[in-house]
Amino acid sequence: MGSLTRIDHPAGVAARFAAAKRAYTVRHVPLAEIAGLRTDASPEPGDIVLARVEQLGQHQHLEDAAGRRAKMWPGDEILVAYGNRYAPDQFEAYVPSGLQPCNLVAGGGVAASVSSRHPQVRQATAIAPIGLAADAQGVPLNLRRFALAPLAPPARRPPVIAAVGGSMNTGKTTTACGLVRGLRAAGLRPAAAKVTGTGSGGDRWAVADAGAIAVLDFTDFGYVTTFGISVAQIEAILAQAIARHTQAGAEAIVIEIADGVLQQETAALLASARFGQLVDAVVYAAESAMSASAGVAWLEARGVNVVAVSGLLTASPLATREAAAALTLPVLRLDTLCEGGFTRDLVDGLRQPVAA
Repeated sequence: MGSLTRIDHPAGVAARFAAAKRAYTVRHVPLAEIAGLRTDASPEPGDIVLARVEQLGQHQHLEDAAGRRAKMWPGDEILVAYGNRYAPDQFEAYVPSGLQPCNLVAGGGVAASVSSRHPQVRQATAIAPIGLAADAQGVPLNLRRFALAPLAPPARRPPVIAAVGGSMNTGKTTTACGLVRGLRAAGLRPAAAKVTGTGSGGDRWAVADAGAIAVLDFTDFGYVTTFGISVAQIEAILAQAIARHTQAGAEAIVIEIADGVLQQETAALLASARFGQLVDAVVYAAESAMSASAGVAWLEARGVNVVAVSGLLTASPLATREAAAALTLPVLRLDTLCEGGFTRDLVDGLRQPVAA
């Protein structure tokens, strides 16, 4: 089992952890569950770690449960979770084998050791793990312990539309927001979920602000990131998000799939039979006409029902015309998505709500 190190603090265990800056990724962890620290265990993805900020780098703020970006200072203690990171425009990083110094690789609260980084970003913020948060029996606390309880699949579900993209930063979240706004304009009650990616609240609050009646992401189901997990686990996240939103009374559900279609977990999910059973339509977010053409072809070759293209390319009238000339699908600006005509016709044209 290993030994449990009691925390030496004048006001006790609760005060030590209450004083630490707590990240978005660990928002579901009750401080009362933490009895002490394990300093002799190897971390696993999702394990919660108390760490000290050693040197600031790319991430100088820590996002908390409410979305506030708390400024960090060297010497601060932070409560975050170990996880792998996939971000071609920032870091590739992995959970280390021990509690050696590592990095804060995402502002939402992800600890890992950097394997590679994009040259246009700073070195990652350096942190020194103090120990793994553990319960009274010395068992390290993992986010999976605090995941939402699983629901049985609903007998019938509302239409599900996914925003998928060619890579990071192609406008997937903006497309998801446009779909939510359009569904609201069409008189429907949409919910939203992000089922892959890196733990952070920014995308969650974006779709909430767009008008989603309820929002979930993979952290609600016990994952700090989805990089390195199995396609079966991601399918379960997708199915559970749909089940919960159906229970909440959503009349349509918007799903965001992070990263690009060639990222390993994303590619496996999009090609899976379960994805086709759970998702009725896809809007593809692209940064260029070539990405739109190639991405739509890749998806359609795997049986995905792509119904439109949107995203970053639509900021350019020229790129929009190029994409429209290369495709038989509509290429939609954000304002067109928000108006509601496209989403109303889309939902009306989709199959009737079916078993999930």
